[in-house]
Amino acid sequence: MTLIADTPTLAAFCKRQKGCDFITIDTEFVRERTYWPRLCLLQIGGEGEAAAVDALADGIDLSPCFELLARRSLLKVFHAGRQDLEIFYHITGKLPAPVFDSQIAAMVCGFGDAAGYETLVARLTKARIDKSSRFTDWAARPLTKRQITYALADVTHLRNVYEKLRRRLDKNGRGEWLAEEMAVLTAPETYNILPEDTYRRIKTRGATPRFLAILREVAAWREREAQRLDVPRNHMLRDDALVEIAHHVPANPEELGRVRGLSRRMADGAAGAALLKAVRRGQAIPDADCPAVPARPDLPRGIGPVSELLKVLLKMQCDHHGVAQKLIASSSDIDLLAAHGEEADIPALRGWRREVFGEEALRLRRGELALKVDGRRLKTVRAPKSPPAKEK
Repeated sequence: MTLIADTPTLAAFCKRQKGCDFITIDTEFVRERTYWPRLCLLQIGGEGEAAAVDALADGIDLSPCFELLARRSLLKVFHAGRQDLEIFYHITGKLPAPVFDSQIAAMVCGFGDAAGYETLVARLTKARIDKSSRFTDWAARPLTKRQITYALADVTHLRNVYEKLRRRLDKNGRGEWLAEEMAVLTAPETYNILPEDTYRRIKTRGATPRFLAILREVAAWREREAQRLDVPRNHMLRDDALVEIAHHVPANPEELGRVRGLSRRMADGAAGAALLKAVRRGQAIPDADCPAVPARPDLPRGIGPVSELLKVLLKMQCDHHGVAQKLIASSSDIDLLAAHGEEADIPALRGWRREVFGEEALRLRRGELALKVDGRRLKTVRAPKSPPAKEK
């Protein structure tokens, strides 16, 4: 059990890791009462040693960790690392690179759509992990021996998982497939969500451009205020309250106070005044500058059976190539492919995804490919080419 709680010990540990080919990284954090995740523990696994760094220890400076994460010559290995990367990006303004995510690599190598860490460790290394400490309070101090043992297991077993996945990727030549996914994971745009864009996440019905303009303004106010106060956005105001405000367009505190989920005290206070100001901003936006209502996919009637047939082909191709369906195409992507064929603007018709599925899907849609049952298995069959028409 190795717990680091002071800067000199941390600096010495990080210095020893600089010569490694790769390190494994994990974090433990709490976020239930804050907007930003609060880093509590940072685990690092190197060659022959691993440590859990107490990020809440009095006076500790995490700079040696962040310098290590910034080294371009050192590969950083995570499992399902998006939230970990978000934490580092918020604290330092930079993303670790280069990065390897074992969950995404497992999807590329045929371990399913979202292979859990415990499952992956069991399948690749035959080890068992005690996950009983998963939901403990990581902000409480002192940490128990059981908590630290659990936390370190998330980086020690990950070294073996990485090495086995790396060999599989080298063998099947899918390193470029993974690199494409890592480029998205390590792009700042993945984590830079503008307050003005947060309204897109809110589910609405019967939207109009003016409604969306008002919703955009009130959602942006909520996001900035939640960030400023460091509280979860839904603790500020729930989505359905924002939708009701955008629909009913309250003009004064009394009307605002009738919104379900918004207290009278809030309506009469500074927050209510700011909300009403946001409503007025939304009302003042010129018609031409209001957000467009998202267009529904133009799907012809009766396209359902074609979509279902393409989904069968997707499953077949993914099983054959040993890659997760989730990486290739979503259900809505399949609908667009069924309706528009080559004109569909979907990832499945580009790059390696087209090689695995897209090209065969287009052949099936054109009638150049058929599916047949062979014993207990489905197989694809090339349709015979029609002979050229005879000249009269």
